[in-house]
Amino acid sequence: MKDFRLEVFKKASLCRNFENILYEKVQEKLIKFPVYLSAGQEFIAATISEKISELNISPDIFIQHRGHSTYLSFGGSIDELIDELLGRKTGCALGMGGSASIQCKKKNIYGHDGLMGNQVPIGVGACFASKCPTIVFVGDSAAEEDYCLSAIGWASTKNLPILFVVEDNNLSILTEKKVRRNWEMHDVAKGMQVKSFNISDDPLIINKHLQNVFDFPLLLNINTVRKFWHAGAGTDGENFDRYEEELKYFGDEGNAIDKYNKNLVLDAWQRQLEKQ
Repeated sequence: MKDFRLEVFKKASLCRNFENILYEKVQEKLIKFPVYLSAGQEFIAATISEKISELNISPDIFIQHRGHSTYLSFGGSIDELIDELLGRKTGCALGMGGSASIQCKKKNIYGHDGLMGNQVPIGVGACFASKCPTIVFVGDSAAEEDYCLSAIGWASTKNLPILFVVEDNNLSILTEKKVRRNWEMHDVAKGMQVKSFNISDDPLIINKHLQNVFDFPLLLNINTVRKFWHAGAGTDGENFDRYEEELKYFGDEGNAIDKYNKNLVLDAWQRQLEKQ
């Protein structure tokens, strides 16, 4: 499984370096609107996209507001994402989406429109209409909305080819799950007869649970850790970091990949900024 794990790491490394450099741009006041960083959660999208590419499937993808890693992992343009963050018409959402509402129609990536969690019912409705493989990404807080839960139930009733991915960092801004609710998403989904699992963001574990993806509705509640606060305002401190663990695992090869992706992202920013 090293080849699969390595390919996932390459994608995750691109995402992590993009987010780290974007955080620096936020601190430099180059970007002045809220930025929703996915650093710490990048192995979720990176693993799923690598698995889907192996299966040669092109699903419709509905992302949440913290979606940069999903966009990049599934092949979205770095240049167009940077332009979006700079508010340009050449951005992936024509400069109107900012950080929270990015899209890539060429890759079937549909952006979040700002209403918390409504990508779930929209994704379910689209899947019901098309019967095409569909992936919906949602945060642990947004997943609590009633329309999210009823949409998951509808997907179960109609046996849709859909994958729900709950990116569970345990926080709604700074409020932990235990303060907000006394239940877990995977348990609720099981009650609606959706095959559901509560797992870590280890790429090999995620891969294991995707063996029969799109044969039936599937929900993965994936426990992860964010690196940056809500809206990129600061850092969450010394939490477990999957990226650092994988970087150590791959050693010199991992460091070379990390350096390559850092330079790739820096070059992209320089190229786009010189366009002004």
